[in-house]
Amino acid sequence: MADSWEILKLLADPTRVRLLSLLTREELSVAELQEIMDMGQSRISSHLGLLRQGELLQDRREGKKTFYTWSKGVETDAQVLIVTACRTVAETPQIMEDAANLKRVLEKRKRKAEEYFNSVAGRLGKHYCPGRNWEGIGHLLLQMTPPLIIADLGAGEGLISQLLARRAKQVICLDNSPKMVEFGTALAKKNEFSNLEYKLGDIESVPLKDQSVDLALLSQALHHASHPQQAVNEAFRILKPGGQLVVIDLLEHQFEKARELYADVWLGFSENKLYQYLKEAGFRGIDINVVAREDEPPHFETVLASGLKNASEI
Repeated sequence: MADSWEILKLLADPTRVRLLSLLTREELSVAELQEIMDMGQSRISSHLGLLRQGELLQDRREGKKTFYTWSKGVETDAQVLIVTACRTVAETPQIMEDAANLKRVLEKRKRKAEEYFNSVAGRLGKHYCPGRNWEGIGHLLLQMTPPLIIADLGAGEGLISQLLARRAKQVICLDNSPKMVEFGTALAKKNEFSNLEYKLGDIESVPLKDQSVDLALLSQALHHASHPQQAVNEAFRILKPGGQLVVIDLLEHQFEKARELYADVWLGFSENKLYQYLKEAGFRGIDINVVAREDEPPHFETVLASGLKNASEI
């Protein structure tokens, strides 16, 4: 860790303060920083390198992309210097312009995923989707005991929910794609499911009350979240004491084209990462297993994770 004098030297450069102002708000790739700051890649990378040397930033590799965020674990004195520097210039035209561009880039991220799911609404169940297979779904269904109030978060067309609704007390499907919600609602009406409801919303900000469901389901949805930890935290919030979260997703992989083909934000998750997400949210009795492996390249593997919300944690 750089000492206070070295940190002050790093903060003396306006470009580095602009970077920190952005990266204390959001984890961003170099390409996204280029778009926000309207600056060349080499210049940005040079400043990122200096901030990393001072241990003010940390990076994360996702396929061919590297994402940066500020080091939240830095010593208190260093945190104070960084936060003070960013706060001091927060109302300057340049920083306000960066903030506006950041908002636009984050909206662009979400639109990319929404456009993909809007384009395949009504066809999703008929086309290949990585990690979705009946073997994995069968393991998932074994976790469920009706009658329950179930929240299917990031439900898409609600393929699983259509099955669960046959025995569940109530199923609430949440998706951020208007077309998916429209199609699912029509399908539920066609199949005469009065206990199946579709809602438009984000899995990182679930429009449901605290402690209102018995089971929260994240089926092939978490790798589309900008902030997976927030999505898991929201699942914990809406669960009743004794409720259960079930996550079925892709095991960590390196198939970079998944970002373009399926609007994936994350290239799956390791078992350790899923465990950390659930533990951080407050779940207990966490169980994680790889339950399926596809025969065809790139050989996606499916991981199933579950956790309980104990009454003592409320």
